[in-house]
Amino acid sequence: MDLKETIIELASIAGPAGSEEAVTERVKELLEPLMDEVRLDNLGNVIGYRSCGKKGAKRLLIDAHIDEIGLIVTGIEEGFLKFSTIGRVDPLILPARQVKILTDPPIYGVICSMPVHALTPAEMNKTTKPEDMYIDIGLNQEEAIKKVPLGTPIVPDARVASLQGDVLTGRALDNRACMAIIIDALSALKGKELNVDLIVMASVQEELGHRGAMTGAFSVAPDYVLVLDVTHAKTPDYKKEKALNIGGGAAIGVGPNVSRKLSDKLIAVSKEKGISYQIEPMGGSSGTNAWVIQTSREGVATAVVSLPLKYMHTPVETMKLSDANAISRLVSEFVLSMKGGELDAN
Repeated sequence: MDLKETIIELASIAGPAGSEEAVTERVKELLEPLMDEVRLDNLGNVIGYRSCGKKGAKRLLIDAHIDEIGLIVTGIEEGFLKFSTIGRVDPLILPARQVKILTDPPIYGVICSMPVHALTPAEMNKTTKPEDMYIDIGLNQEEAIKKVPLGTPIVPDARVASLQGDVLTGRALDNRACMAIIIDALSALKGKELNVDLIVMASVQEELGHRGAMTGAFSVAPDYVLVLDVTHAKTPDYKKEKALNIGGGAAIGVGPNVSRKLSDKLIAVSKEKGISYQIEPMGGSSGTNAWVIQTSREGVATAVVSLPLKYMHTPVETMKLSDANAISRLVSEFVLSMKGGELDAN
């Protein structure tokens, strides 16, 4: 599969935080031909290993989380489902949304929305809290109780589609797109000599506090880490000083949550290989798994490369394939640039 196909496939699999099993199964299948060994850890992270075969080689971990935000069934009233959120979900995007309830087999519903004709002016300007919303699945109380166990996860019923040019839009591009980028980079590295032992982690439960990365990084004890995640891209209504350019290439993080030597190395590789990039200043936490990985064990030299993404945490997240291709190439060239298992920042 090419990168676009892998992004679309992975983003089409439902896997909210805590219920990532279908995603981990497919990611494991995709990693197995590219790594020496692939396993699942106790929390559900997919971890792949590729040895360079050189004594004393350093260990480089490349991480991307594969969970997504979602909802979870908390009750049933008159056949309508009550729910709460999994991760940071904007309540403004929920009313009138079609959803997929992850029963076996899945069933579909719509989040109730009061017709505008029935609203007072005050009600029209009021935001309804998720706990006050309902999902209509077309069943009565008895039928709904039989079909939908409490605790069933829910995701938006939204597909990945192509816009004009090389732009994709859909749900779960945060962060399945970055996992697809890692798989694409590994394909480029297949058969090539490495100077580091390479570890890849598809981490779970990032949307609930970086839980998978916290335990996974402690387990594999890397010397260096490269975290791939999404970052905010500019739109006309966004705070422009805090967003990056879609189509501007790989966003290389710079700040206290990253190693200056590693970020400098990524910049140097980008310049040498003609890879489009932009700098993302990070004043504190990067908001990524790097926040917990950096302080794992005795501390780990960590870097962040991000994919610019519009409309984050919505069912219409939007990205540009040229950015994904730039990051894939940067990842593979960065791995190849590691000399003798030691970081060479010159």
